[in-house]
Amino acid sequence: MIVNLKVKKFNIKLSKILWIILFLFISCGGYEGNIVPYHDPNGSSSSNNNTPQYANIDFSHWKLTLPVDKDNNGSPDSYQPNQLINNGYRTLVAVQPFMYDDTIDGSIVFYTYPDVSTTNSSYSRTELRELINPSNSKENWTLKNGGSISGRLKMVEVSKNSNGSSYNHPKVILMQIHGIISQNDMDLHSFTSNNAPPLLKMTWIDGNLWAYKKSLINENTNGDNLLDVSSNTWSDIKHNMGYVGYEAFDLQIIASAGKLEVILNGNNSYTFEDGSLAKWPFENYFKAGNYLGSTDKEAFSKLKYYKLTVTH
Repeated sequence: MIVNLKVKKFNIKLSKILWIILFLFISCGGYEGNIVPYHDPNGSSSSNNNTPQYANIDFSHWKLTLPVDKDNNGSPDSYQPNQLINNGYRTLVAVQPFMYDDTIDGSIVFYTYPDVSTTNSSYSRTELRELINPSNSKENWTLKNGGSISGRLKMVEVSKNSNGSSYNHPKVILMQIHGIISQNDMDLHSFTSNNAPPLLKMTWIDGNLWAYKKSLINENTNGDNLLDVSSNTWSDIKHNMGYVGYEAFDLQIIASAGKLEVILNGNNSYTFEDGSLAKWPFENYFKAGNYLGSTDKEAFSKLKYYKLTVTH
């Protein structure tokens, strides 16, 4: 009888010890059950998936152009950096259908369709234009000055072609280096327009990312003849950077004297370096956004930027 009582007391003590050990194990995180931390597409983790995520874009040196003319002045509506900074773009009702936040994945959506186009183009856009001096669009940079643009972006959706095109979808320009005739050359030659060709166009075509670079038709062209902006003097050469589809990708362009380097996802690099670049007579500015290469009334495209930075 005494032995049985001792055994019972021992079992009770053992049970208490086991419960204490189990409690301490759970309290110290040794068991997570079915709790899975929230993971957002930009690579950061959070236990609260209701926290808004925002794109990393500083608008202090970007002008926005839209595909519409709501003020009826004959040109696409545009918004200056001082209207966009400090989250100002979020309060502009006219901007909201075309450029807006997706706070789920931390991006800014650029949406466009054919409507009003800029001078010297047939196509509409929702696109940012770099202003190194936010108050003077005539100040730009040369290849000798150099510059770099980096972005993380992805194509979300684009319409199907219905006009017998050899492509399934319209082309969409995602990022550019655009040329502009310098003020000095404008004054010297009494030009009436400072428009120059785009030096580099990064273009989404049926999921592939193509780099189109302007080159001289005749490499012997020199002097003032280089300032001819027509296709008689400058035409495109191209290189396929590879398939990106509808997935997010990182894109960087590094411009310097006589050289352009395009880098996709940090390790896929292609360099343009030729006599045409060495002779490029124009100043430049970066562009980024959604430039739709279609005039079909049913056409549209939607893409996202997660981050966008420029250095000079």
